[in-house]
Amino acid sequence: MGERTANVQAGNIGQTIESLAQTLHGRWDADPEQSYTARLLQGKEDKLLAKIAEEASEVIMACKDNDHDHIRYEAGDLVYHLLVVLERYGVTVDELAGELNARMR
Repeated sequence: MGERTANVQAGNIGQTIESLAQTLHGRWDADPEQSYTARLLQGKEDKLLAKIAEEASEVIMACKDNDHDHIRYEAGDLVYHLLVVLERYGVTVDELAGELNARMR
């Protein structure tokens, strides 16, 4: 578990996800020695996919502890890594939104 984020303020999830997705997209050209995201995008597939399992497990454990701040922190890690997976496999956040919208009908 990493350190919890201090002074978290509520935000707009749509804007945040779109901004993060744009940042991740721009990391394809970054030096993997300098950028964790570039290492995930350009590195071994299994390392990235294992991070999804790891972060999902950490969300589960935080929920079992009923620790609000820890749940939020670990969910942030999980969403970040999920967005990296989507970027690596060419699934846009607009496509993801369409998938979720289609399920609400």
